[in-house]
Amino acid sequence: MATERVMLSREKLAQAVGDRWSDSELNEAVELLSRADGRFPAGVRTLPAELVRAIQRERLLVSMVKAVTEIGYNTLTVQNVLTRAGISRPTFYEQFEDKEACFLAAFDACAARIKERVERAAANAGPGWREQLRAGIAELLRFIAEEPEEARTVIVEARASTPAGLRRRDDLLDHFAERIDGLVRGDLDETPSAIAAAGVVGGIESVLYARLQKGETADLAALLPSLMYFAVLAYAGREAAGEELDGAALA
Repeated sequence: MATERVMLSREKLAQAVGDRWSDSELNEAVELLSRADGRFPAGVRTLPAELVRAIQRERLLVSMVKAVTEIGYNTLTVQNVLTRAGISRPTFYEQFEDKEACFLAAFDACAARIKERVERAAANAGPGWREQLRAGIAELLRFIAEEPEEARTVIVEARASTPAGLRRRDDLLDHFAERIDGLVRGDLDETPSAIAAAGVVGGIESVLYARLQKGETADLAALLPSLMYFAVLAYAGREAAGEELDGAALA
């Protein structure tokens, strides 16, 4: 069976390449790609070279995410990425030194989207740490359900990649642990343990890893009460944690 070529929507392109480019330039790029089965046709183009380069990079990153979730990092080759992107090998090496560099860039892009969505949701929630934590976890579950390939790249494939990939994963977990610790410290009478947030984040990540490994992403929202129970238990005790389950049962 032929490998499906990556096709990027105009919205995806606009998010990836930023707001430097005009609507007409983005529209022309989308039209060129759609007419040529997801790749830029050979010959003279009127698009700025920098825009073409940015789009080529995004196509490679999206193709890396698709390839690594289908094949796994250790088995993956650069050719697997090129086949999905419809991009030549010389163009790949203009952007990335090797498959690891491409994977790390894809990881960074996925992690940035996760952080942005989770932190925005938490910031828009109520004033209390539990409301903000609940909103953040709910948004994380929503992201995984909507973008399972990106989530798998960050949560599953990074574990099986390289030492640099593992460090990227650890840095992401540390980032969320620091955010939770800062959130809770400002709202509790007693200073929490410095490792409590790391335990909460590690526990949540383990649950999500197992779900992604099994491909069970259809009903992730149902995990929210249990994950909140686990998180609140670490800071406010069993009675407060039980409120998360009771609230879910009454909903």
